[in-house]
Amino acid sequence: MSSSPTTQQVKTLGFSAKVEHFLGEKLALTYAQSWPAYHRWLSRAPEKITAAQGRAALEQHMPELLPTYDTLWHAFGGDEQTGAFLSLYKPPVFRSGCSQACQVDNAIELVRNYDFPSQLCDRLLLHTNWNGTRVIAMTDCLWGVIDGMNEHGLAVSLAYGGQYKHGDGFAITIVLRYILEFCQTTEQAVAVLERVPVHMSYNITLVDFHGNYKTVVICPGEEVQVLNVAFATNHQQGGVIEDLDAIADSYSREQFLAASVSQFNSKPKNDSAQQRSLVELFTQAPLLRKASEWQGWGTLYTARYQPTLGVVELHWPNGQVISQSFSHFVEQDLTVSSPAYL
Repeated sequence: MSSSPTTQQVKTLGFSAKVEHFLGEKLALTYAQSWPAYHRWLSRAPEKITAAQGRAALEQHMPELLPTYDTLWHAFGGDEQTGAFLSLYKPPVFRSGCSQACQVDNAIELVRNYDFPSQLCDRLLLHTNWNGTRVIAMTDCLWGVIDGMNEHGLAVSLAYGGQYKHGDGFAITIVLRYILEFCQTTEQAVAVLERVPVHMSYNITLVDFHGNYKTVVICPGEEVQVLNVAFATNHQQGGVIEDLDAIADSYSREQFLAASVSQFNSKPKNDSAQQRSLVELFTQAPLLRKASEWQGWGTLYTARYQPTLGVVELHWPNGQVISQSFSHFVEQDLTVSSPAYL
């Protein structure tokens, strides 16, 4: 018997929320299960990096992260390939779609859509306390961060910058991990992004507990730009956007955000709409994108970070939500469906 039309049209994905306060306690098992896929990805790196080279680069640029790196390396087996992988130094190309924005006038929040092939995403919301600061973040390569927030109320998210340039440096995800582990304010995070080399072009949006926000524009071989802009998509002003169908709508998404965020932030304090969240913009077109229409780069989830409340939410357009906080984090596995997965 053939499946019903409804069954044929619905695609689901699994997401997990885990607590990992003791380094390697649960991630080691996940790594063992995922290593073949990570190995295939690492084999595409333009230059083969040894574990010693990767560790030396970490020691030079982010030395406070070394104890975490060493402990994870040991927990994951301590072999050469694992050491090179975990350093995330000079890694393969990492592109993602993504739109992101923050508002600070009515409520402080950072909202982001992650547009990426589902089979390449960790789909893991990880709560850690590895260096004396609690962090909740969506991961990449198990300990890298694609969006997240720490207990001090500093929230971060990334979007591919659209310029196909490579340089010597780290995956942006390990730099964002470093920021959430050791920074408390947007100013401190900007200082890190200005000094630590990143291997590709990215737009990083930051907001902290006090409502200070910046978008930091990074491109190898160019000076880091720090903008008083509350949103970003997948291009950089003055740069040549890569001829990639999956980000061809970057300018139109930016225009939509420019108008929409301005309207949100211009609402008076006593307006009845002051409790509205940017999430409602991100769970509909043009920000919500279907995988079938964008070369497999559909919107996997919408993340919402609320720095003053310490609350993290993952949203899907059908109304499903994962809500977690630093005061109450519940481990769970959730199967979600979304029109964006079709």
